[in-house]
Amino acid sequence: MVDIECVVDAHAELGEGTIWDPQAKVLWWIDIWSKKIHRYDPATGKDETWETPEYLGCIGLRAQGGLVITMVSGFYFFDPATGRFDPIIDPESHLADTRFNDGKTDRQGRFWSGSMFEVPGRSVEFVGALYRLDKDLSVHKMIDKVGCSNGLAWSPDSKTMYFSDSHSGFVHAYDFDAATGGIDNKRAFINVEQLGAVADGATVDADGCYWVTLPVTSKVSRYDPDGKLMQTIELPTDLPTCCEFGGDNLDVLYVTTAVLKRPTEHFKGQRNPGGLFAVHVDGVRGLTLPPFEG
Repeated sequence: MVDIECVVDAHAELGEGTIWDPQAKVLWWIDIWSKKIHRYDPATGKDETWETPEYLGCIGLRAQGGLVITMVSGFYFFDPATGRFDPIIDPESHLADTRFNDGKTDRQGRFWSGSMFEVPGRSVEFVGALYRLDKDLSVHKMIDKVGCSNGLAWSPDSKTMYFSDSHSGFVHAYDFDAATGGIDNKRAFINVEQLGAVADGATVDADGCYWVTLPVTSKVSRYDPDGKLMQTIELPTDLPTCCEFGGDNLDVLYVTTAVLKRPTEHFKGQRNPGGLFAVHVDGVRGLTLPPFEG
């Protein structure tokens, strides 16, 4: 049985970046194009927001408190109590046509974020990259020649990393070295082009299955570790963008969606476009990600 509920009718331009905080029992998420960080409390239904100075990429919890985030100009620390943004590093300061996008912490407490080419009216250029921010605040380019970074997740045993360049038509799997954060042995995992979709935000459940949002199709799909389709959930609006498990028992799949500045007529027959959805799936539980240790 699957139950789908819109918990925040946010009309987000580009909802993304779902991160569950198991201590505070809240869901952090972002609206990239509206330059907002959100914190949703399921116990009260309250959704708080913070304005940001630039388009966001992604967010992660920080062990010392607050968040680690990426924006157009690189990696930052953010303190919700003061609203302060402290820059860490901008590895793409030499690139005028990229911004940071999807990312999260790995299971060892490193923070990853990838960039994308975003210039309206111009053809995609594969000039972005995926970066790893280590605990000592050093940054390392892990994958280059990327059009749009997405789909990042790790298997429960940290032996496999998943990543997609949304312009490639595939989600790829890599061997992952948990001790060093190194990756190797790139291989095709899912061909999303065959589905008429692109891969957006993703997560992995406790059984090691990969959940990925598929914009334009209205779908969130679950694949086993061999890339076999296990389950598909259809949302009442067409652009799911990111997903993560939360709730007391990690049995709620939170999914962000997007409006993307499209006209109201586009959404005829849809429900709660740009909303934050809570999806209850019987028999499925997620995993928490540790905070960034830097």
